[in-house]
Amino acid sequence: MKNILLFLLSISLFILNGCAFRLIKRNKDIVYAPAVIGTNIPEQKLNVFAPKNKKNLKPVLIFIHGGNWNSGNKSLYNFFGSRLARKNIVSVIIDYPLSPAARYDKMAISSALSVKWVKENIKQYGGDPERIYISGHSAGGHLATLISLDNKYFDSLKIQNPIQGIVMIDAAGLDMYGYLMEEKFGAGHTYLETFTATPAKWKDATPLYHLHQNMPPMLIFRGGKTYPSIIKSNEKFIAALPEYTTRFTYILQKPKHHVPMIVQFFFPYNPRYRDIKKFMNPQEKKD
Repeated sequence: MKNILLFLLSISLFILNGCAFRLIKRNKDIVYAPAVIGTNIPEQKLNVFAPKNKKNLKPVLIFIHGGNWNSGNKSLYNFFGSRLARKNIVSVIIDYPLSPAARYDKMAISSALSVKWVKENIKQYGGDPERIYISGHSAGGHLATLISLDNKYFDSLKIQNPIQGIVMIDAAGLDMYGYLMEEKFGAGHTYLETFTATPAKWKDATPLYHLHQNMPPMLIFRGGKTYPSIIKSNEKFIAALPEYTTRFTYILQKPKHHVPMIVQFFFPYNPRYRDIKKFMNPQEKKD
């Protein structure tokens, strides 16, 4: 009898939390950028996760993975795409060229190309091209923020910046200039392969130096026990924001280290999903 009651209770919870079981469709390995001829940069692909119900166009979240700018791939984050789609968000998880084959600017232009692809194609997957948001963890957070703030990447593609908001998950490199100036890495270091040995390039790659009054709003998550360099750069970035905007929300997760800041999203009922949904659509009714 006890087992039956537990089973019925479980079924009731499933019904009450139906959003966790919303039917979704996965479209994987869609090419959004061709291989770069004469380089080691292959074609770049993305995965789209969307609710099967296309009755109304849904907000879109593009996610850029971390990995120190030299590792990682989109497939590791399929869980994130699926969780978001079940919460009525069309999600796009991208790959981008990695160091040493590509430097930060090539990564950034590739990320911008993925946004352009989304703007032009996401409607057929049930996504709203007028509600495109971007997110990233670690190095991906750097790239997401950089292309959102420095419009030259979209200008080079001859489109207006379509990003409506940024979700930064323990973002690295927000003050890459200050970090590299302090560390004084020697020739051959992976960060110098990514950002060059030229301080002017470091500043160009630093989101902190591209703040302006017309920035998209930001939702910023930071781990309390993350790497010291991330703590320092995030604090400098957040301290500088009020001079330009009030449209940002900063959430400090005191117990969390760097990797758990993204692993937490494996749990479908993580409260950070609620924060993201509210940020993307504050008027939307709770599932």
